[in-house]
Amino acid sequence: MHRSSETIGVIAAALAKAQAELVNPEKTLTATISSPFPREEAKTFRYASLANGLDIIRKNLGAHEIATIQTTAIDQEAGLINLTTLLAHASGEWISSIWPVCTVSETATPHRMGAALTYARRYALFALVGLAGEDDLDAPEPPVTNTDRIHSKSSQRLPEGRQKQTKIVHKPPQLDRDSSAQLRDQLLAELNDVTGEDALAIWAHRRMKDKNTLNRDDAGIVDTACRKLLRTYQVTEQANDSSQEHNENIAPSTQASQSSPSVTPRTKTVRQRSKAHLAFVAAQPCLICRRTPCDAHHVRFAQPKALGLKVSDEYTVPLCREHHDELHRHGNEASWWTNLKINPLSNARDFWDNSPIHPKVS
Repeated sequence: MHRSSETIGVIAAALAKAQAELVNPEKTLTATISSPFPREEAKTFRYASLANGLDIIRKNLGAHEIATIQTTAIDQEAGLINLTTLLAHASGEWISSIWPVCTVSETATPHRMGAALTYARRYALFALVGLAGEDDLDAPEPPVTNTDRIHSKSSQRLPEGRQKQTKIVHKPPQLDRDSSAQLRDQLLAELNDVTGEDALAIWAHRRMKDKNTLNRDDAGIVDTACRKLLRTYQVTEQANDSSQEHNENIAPSTQASQSSPSVTPRTKTVRQRSKAHLAFVAAQPCLICRRTPCDAHHVRFAQPKALGLKVSDEYTVPLCREHHDELHRHGNEASWWTNLKINPLSNARDFWDNSPIHPKVS
């Protein structure tokens, strides 16, 4: 809903001058919208973050004596939390808009309410000052040319599964030599403090965008350090597992022959399956909002990927259907859990240890 002061002549003139200097923020983030129809593919679009938009808006509007103010209020009658976005000019004139964020009941889940508020702030502010912060999904498809028809026919001749796919890669600008070397040293120093395979995966997700701005030589150095560190963790884990399994299987009568040389074959990653444990996890309250019923969600980064196989059932945690769908829409599971400040692997281990499939020792 739009509201304004009795006169807006001065603020309108100032806003017109500011809009002539405004540029759309860079769309550095990607979102995916899943289709409810099984045969319709999901739509992917790029969008700009709220922080990037605020940097541009404050600089341009501030030069023309226009301030941006965003506040929230609770509408008790409607049961909604509303966001008010206000453009105030030094003359005293103002223009504002009201955007419903979420229901009051969502205050029980602060993380979800915070995400909704961030989206509302971005959409309301960009709309009020006249910025485009995301791709237009309603834009018409580009006209098909003769070249497109030729490529389409040639791709249809290929067997299914072997058709070429063309992807557009948006590369960030590279740093100069000195800045790249400085960032390289900073990333290598952070790698020295990383402990554990899970921590390395979270670090890589958080710093990948910065690593991509390095020049080719510096990026190769960081990649080599990451691979070396990952191999170290994998070798250590395999050695511990092999040692433990070897000690458990040694019979007392054969302990004297331990000095003889032996070869330990490489084993596949064990993926345990238990319907009883999945039912036990699904009966627990959601890790995020404590609601029931829940799904037994498999933490995908708990084990190496395998074609057509989920991770072991021991790496499952309870998620309500709403948060389960939200996780899959997000796409990057490690980042999703990190934003919530929850360690799913630790919780999964607790559920596995307390599962009724394990006999109770009296």
